[in-house]
Amino acid sequence: MVELEQEVERRRRLGLESAARKTLIASSYRVARPEVYNSLQDAALAPEFLAVAEYSASPGADLKGLLQRLEAVSEEKRIYRVPVFTAPFCQALLEELEHFEQSDMPKGRPNTMNNYGVLLHELGLDEPLVTPLRERFLQPLMALLYPDCGGGQLDSHRAFVVKYALGQDLELGCHYDNAELTLNVALGKVFTGGALYFGGLFQAPTALTEPLEVEHVVGQGILHRGGQLHGARPLATGERWNLVIWLRASAVRNRLCPMCCRAPDLVDDEGFGDGFTREGPATVDVCALT
Repeated sequence: MVELEQEVERRRRLGLESAARKTLIASSYRVARPEVYNSLQDAALAPEFLAVAEYSASPGADLKGLLQRLEAVSEEKRIYRVPVFTAPFCQALLEELEHFEQSDMPKGRPNTMNNYGVLLHELGLDEPLVTPLRERFLQPLMALLYPDCGGGQLDSHRAFVVKYALGQDLELGCHYDNAELTLNVALGKVFTGGALYFGGLFQAPTALTEPLEVEHVVGQGILHRGGQLHGARPLATGERWNLVIWLRASAVRNRLCPMCCRAPDLVDDEGFGDGFTREGPATVDVCALT
């Protein structure tokens, strides 16, 4: 019980610290590429992605038609690839991220496994970039691809950029995400190695006997279920930056926490929290058990 209370307090403290960093960044940070903070425009998105999203939202769209417009990396594992951003937008976003990295602004870790990168909500990019990407484009696409995983009920997210470089993080151990669904987009730069690898769902005891390796392609995104075991091979040369969006559906996780596989016991948190919601007044929560 003491350990649980300590973990709840740690998570509350993380939320407060993150909110404080966001406030300081908003008041003191001088951006390098102001255009990336504008509301997401179609010009930032790859034509193939726009076509896929348009089809997904059209009357009569179905999975068979959608799969003709996507690359199926693995139909068995339900892993797909699609171009997401244009090269100029990737470059502009990378320049902004590097500028922020070199600033004296406080920086939170992207997650518990990565030491280098940026939390996009702290940088102020949730509202103009990630939320419209989820609501306008990813929602209809995921509703067709993953209806059984809450793909049509996505109502929150956690978005961050991770950086891999020599002398910093080089690889990522096998894990599964605190998300119903995940989008992982390679932003750049020039690198070799670092391929993603996938096993089965985390509940399967032999999930990594024959992992599937997937190379990164700049501007393109990999779509997969959050519970799919995966990791990243060691980087060989260069730098690799990836945008990762954990997509969450409270209608799914309110019944069963995806991390502990138990009914969630909730405490209030800042922002989207861990994507849980309560009945009644709108609020966001974290699961005290994970």
